[in-house]
Amino acid sequence: MVELDHTFSTGKPTEYNWDAILDLDRIIPCVEGGKVLERESPDRAKAEIKVKMGAMSMTFRGTVEVTERDEDAHRAVLKVSSKDVGGQGYANADVAFTLSDGGGRIHTSAQVNGKPASMGEGVVYSVLDALINDFTGKLAKI
Repeated sequence: MVELDHTFSTGKPTEYNWDAILDLDRIIPCVEGGKVLERESPDRAKAEIKVKMGAMSMTFRGTVEVTERDEDAHRAVLKVSSKDVGGQGYANADVAFTLSDGGGRIHTSAQVNGKPASMGEGVVYSVLDALINDFTGKLAKI
């Protein structure tokens, strides 16, 4: 289990950020290598992400779902469940957004196994940290 905390700034009002994080068609492509494969409902989508970990490149496919939303507190949780297309591994995460005017906080709780986990927790942590930092930069532009 890897736990990460990040803050981000978009310079946009809370309501704009709230709409953005709940719109899976907008938010999934903000993850490097991420794309929506099929929209199953307003709160659930099949998605794919291509991740580079050191010399390895892996593709994960699965679902992204809004599992919690508290409109008054501007807090939402997205659950990511995915499997490594080329192997036996998986990467799952709960990503909690807490918004404030102009940005917010992201708490990520991720579980990774298979090939990616075999590279060690330090590598997994640094790859996830880089992905989230890149994500927050793109989030500011949508």
